[in-house]
Amino acid sequence: MRLEPITWDRLTEAVADRITRTTAADGGPWLRVAVDGAPATGTGAAASGLAEALRLRGRSVLVIAASGFLRPASLRYEHGREDPDSYYADRLDTGALWREVFAPLEPGGQGRVLPDLRDPVTDRATRSAYRELPPGGVLVLHGPLLLGHWFPFDLTVHLGLSPGALRRRTDETEHWALPAFARYEREVAPADSADVVVRADDPRHPAWNHPWGPPGEA
Repeated sequence: MRLEPITWDRLTEAVADRITRTTAADGGPWLRVAVDGAPATGTGAAASGLAEALRLRGRSVLVIAASGFLRPASLRYEHGREDPDSYYADRLDTGALWREVFAPLEPGGQGRVLPDLRDPVTDRATRSAYRELPPGGVLVLHGPLLLGHWFPFDLTVHLGLSPGALRRRTDETEHWALPAFARYEREVAPADSADVVVRADDPRHPAWNHPWGPPGEA
């Protein structure tokens, strides 16, 4: 895959422009966008920047962190707190995401989305209120290991790192999870399946696969 240098601002503008020209694959009134990447890539900041760019274009946006939909600790840590296979396969509560986030945004849905289910630190229910996403609104879900679950995303952005950069930019206390991301690369190949691929080994100088033209030409 050929990657071309780009700034974060230009990247955000290009993706936002593309989203405003995109229609939902299922014909519904909402768009669903993924910002996928290991924690070291900063998917939260990228999702927030994209949301702001969309709001400036007149779109309602709901940003949701996948970390608010983790399975209970008793299930996530059944094989230990530092088991990479559990991190890969047992961390995310995909059923809750389907039920509380994606189902309400299907054609005929009410647009009432639960922004989070469980606090990832305390492991307690957040009891957050449902949020109304009006027709024409955009859901931006961000976090690691989001692809490969058949979630009905209309556009996917993958923030990728080389294995060396991932190790350098991941805190040593979290290196035990690195095999999970290696498995993700082997089994899901996010760089092959995502619509937008961003390589961010040097966070000051990202590069992307340039799937469309410059901002305004998407």
